[in-house]
Amino acid sequence: MKKILIVGAGGQIGSELVPHLRSIYGNNNVVAADISAEKCKALAEAGPFEELNALDGEGFSAIVKKYNIDTIFNLVALLSATGEKNPKLAWDINIGALTNSLYIAKDNNCAVFTPSSIGAFGNDTPKDKTPQDTLQRSNTTIYGVCKVTGELLSDYYFNRFGVDTRSVRFPGLISYVTLPGGGTTDYAVEIYYDAIRKGSFTCNVKEGTYMDMMYMPDALRAAVELMEADPARLIHRNGFNIAAMSFDPEGILAAIRKYKPQFEMDYKVEPLKQANADSWPNSLDDTCARQEWDWKPEYDLDAMTRDMLEKLASR
Repeated sequence: MKKILIVGAGGQIGSELVPHLRSIYGNNNVVAADISAEKCKALAEAGPFEELNALDGEGFSAIVKKYNIDTIFNLVALLSATGEKNPKLAWDINIGALTNSLYIAKDNNCAVFTPSSIGAFGNDTPKDKTPQDTLQRSNTTIYGVCKVTGELLSDYYFNRFGVDTRSVRFPGLISYVTLPGGGTTDYAVEIYYDAIRKGSFTCNVKEGTYMDMMYMPDALRAAVELMEADPARLIHRNGFNIAAMSFDPEGILAAIRKYKPQFEMDYKVEPLKQANADSWPNSLDDTCARQEWDWKPEYDLDAMTRDMLEKLASR
C-alpha cells in the first residue's frame, strides 16, 4: 500500500483507521473521504480529505485518479439495528458503495478492503467456534444479507477480474474514541461509558447472550496486516473469521467490577437487537486467519477493560 483512500472515513472504524494508517504510511499518502465534511474536521486538518457520496461513481473515480490511489478501504455501511429500520436504504448504501469500490478498483488497478461481520452468519450456522467455511443462508437481517453479498461479490471481482479483494469478519468492535453507531453489539461499548459517567447501566440484550467482541486497536492492526499479507499464502480472501474474546453481559459486568466494585447493571431488552444477537455466533474459529496471515489478537477482556476505563476516565 502506497496511496490509500478510505471511503466512509467518518464512521466508527474510519475515524480511527485513518490516523492509524497515516501513522504508518504518512499523512499525505492516506486520503480520507466521507459524505459529510462537518464530522471529519480532525481528519481533514491532518491530511488530504475529500467530500464524497460513495454512490457517486464519477466523483469516486475522479478522486482515485487525482491521488493515484492503489488501495481502497470501503467502510461505508448502515449497521444492523439501523438497517432494519430501512432495509432498502441499507441495501442501496451498503451494496452501492461496495459495487462502486470494486468497479473503480478494477479500472484503476487498486486493491480493496471491505469489512464483513459476524452478522454474515444466521440461525442455522454453528454457534460455537463457528467455522471459516459454513452455512450462511439463514440470515435474518438486511445488514447480514449485505455482508454475505459483499463477500461473494468481492470474491467474484477477484476471480473474474483479478482485483485484489480482502476482508475480515469483524466481531463487535469496542472503542473509547467513537460512540456506537446503531449496531447490535453496541451495548458492549455503551457499558464502559456509563461505568464512568453514571456508575450504572441498562443492558438491551438479555443475560447469557454471548457474542464475539474485539478491541479497536486489534481491529485496526488486523486490517493492515491482512492488506500487507503475502497473497500467495491466502487461500481465503472474503472474509476471514478473526476473534479476540467472547463474553455475555455478565462477563463484561464482572470485568468492570474488578475496577469499579459498585458498578450496577439491569436489563431492558430490545427485541430487535436480541433477535439479531440470537442469530449470530457465540464465538468464531479464526484458525484460517492465524494460518494464512499470522493473525493473533493482543487484547483479552481484562486488558481491554482496564484500558477502556483508563482512557475514558482521562477524557
